[in-house]
Amino acid sequence: MFLFWSCNNNDHSPDSETDIPVNNVPAPSPVSYSVQNIYPHDTAAFTQGLVYYNNQMYEGTGHKKESTLRKVDYKTGVIQKKIDIDPDLFGEGITILNDTLYQLTWEDHLVLVYSLKDLKQVRTIYWNREGWGITHDNVNLIISDGTDKLYFVHPGDFKLMKIVSVHNHLGPVNNLNELEYINGYVYANQWETNYILKIDPSSGLVSGILDFTDALKRFANINYDKKSVQEGAVLNGIAWDSAANRLFVTGKLWPKLLEVRIH
Repeated sequence: MFLFWSCNNNDHSPDSETDIPVNNVPAPSPVSYSVQNIYPHDTAAFTQGLVYYNNQMYEGTGHKKESTLRKVDYKTGVIQKKIDIDPDLFGEGITILNDTLYQLTWEDHLVLVYSLKDLKQVRTIYWNREGWGITHDNVNLIISDGTDKLYFVHPGDFKLMKIVSVHNHLGPVNNLNELEYINGYVYANQWETNYILKIDPSSGLVSGILDFTDALKRFANINYDKKSVQEGAVLNGIAWDSAANRLFVTGKLWPKLLEVRIH
């Protein structure tokens, strides 16, 4: 399957001509993409984090008593290994840096740290904010907490290095969720929207938007009803394969995983 889409085609873009700028920065540009392949995805996975590393897909899922860390065969959707985390914890975003996997928790103020080779938990780190999304720039971890802030944190001692406020031409941009670092930019799922935002990590400016409105219906002929969305079946989960320059995109409880090429 090879499908092309540009968010120029979406009448519900948050950057339409009816929006009134509050500063002198440019509006984000639509980022077009093509869907290269569509793979099965576990509909029981309340996806909170997604990472592609050394030809392997890793996924973190949420909900108390249901949160997991998984190794997944992305082509078949088969779970190759699953770690059930403490049932009192609500799992959130994941990332991998230097063969160490970090998994956030939501309101528990804990980060679970695993050895990648065997997915054994080796540390628990205190984090004084909510945990939503996490990625890294090869030096620092980058964490979101559902606000407009990105927190740059030293991976060893979790010392806060800097805070970047994310904004567009209308002002602060909130609900930053699952994160991925791609070619010098932070890409962020914006919770309760159908958009993935392209963010300049030095300035916090949203420079681009990928529009995944009705993605399941358009690309996989699957129409999730309002009840499914109310239960949480929303866009969330982005993973970058730097070797093949491809992006994997899915959602909470989604039946499909999209392989995307960004233009």
